[in-house]
Amino acid sequence: MQGSIVKANYGNSQLIHFLEEKLKLSTNAIAIALRHCEQDPGPLPMILWQYGLVSLEELEQIFDWLES
Repeated sequence: MQGSIVKANYGNSQLIHFLEEKLKLSTNAIAIALRHCEQDPGPLPMILWQYGLVSLEELEQIFDWLES
């Protein structure tokens, strides 16, 4: 339920779906990154990496997915 709220509020539904389904990130981890994006605007993938929520390898997977 919380995941759908996060998706509705931030308009990144495809990216968030990828993060949840392919990288198995928790809704809580995504919500933390989204809150940081509000305070310090920046690309969600970079915020996830800066706060240690994804590894460098996962960050590369996100960028590869975004390019496709």
